[in-house]
Amino acid sequence: MLIDTHCHLAADEFAGDRKAVAAEARAAGVSAIVVPAIDVASFDAVNDCCSSHVACFPAYGIHPLSVRQASPADLDALRQWLAATPGKRRPALAVGEIGLDLFVAGADFARQEHFFVEQLKIARELDLPVLLHIRRAIDQVLAQLRRIRVRGGIAHAFNGSSQQAAEFVKLGFKLGFGGALTHSGATRLRRLAATLPLTSIVLETDAPDMPPAWLAGGRNTPAQLPRINAVLAELRATAADDLAEATSANARAVLPELLSPV
Repeated sequence: MLIDTHCHLAADEFAGDRKAVAAEARAAGVSAIVVPAIDVASFDAVNDCCSSHVACFPAYGIHPLSVRQASPADLDALRQWLAATPGKRRPALAVGEIGLDLFVAGADFARQEHFFVEQLKIARELDLPVLLHIRRAIDQVLAQLRRIRVRGGIAHAFNGSSQQAAEFVKLGFKLGFGGALTHSGATRLRRLAATLPLTSIVLETDAPDMPPAWLAGGRNTPAQLPRINAVLAELRATAADDLAEATSANARAVLPELLSPV
């Protein structure tokens, strides 16, 4: 069975067929789906999604591209959601999706950094792993992780160098790979995914975004994960079943609540 470590199943893009999408993923062999929030307004939707689908597990955080609308009160709300009494809500797997983004022009980096640092402090306080957004900001994210040590987590949509990958691994992180590696033109990423230590890799879809090559830019879904796994297995010259088993074990190692009964 496979684990999708990053899928926005609670997003509006799935409002019309979320139940069917979750069932299709389950039938395809996806045993667990990690569903991260992007802002406080999305927390209820993430909780509802994960309460309705037993294979879904929530993470709560404020995405770097959502901090423009965020306030200090949102950080208080985040802490309360993460520390919620079991039974009231599904326990959070992690703090996420949080991080930095230098790709979008005009983004307020200082504001991003402030909210990232404060969320790292919350993760450290509650001893939770984090799901990192690192687009065009890998070194800046690493600098903050060295300052504010957390228990590890996942560097989502990793697209850095082998040296940067090694730095994340030293800090207790796994590296997320998804649909981007299925594109034949992504030669550097495919080479990286083929050569990194297997113990450092987890799989993800980032659905509805980051579609694999065969969807031609269409809506991505967690049911695509087996084919993504097969592509990576071919790149690594290994059996798809062995890769699925290894990456799922890696996900459970870094997100211990995946081991908890639902």
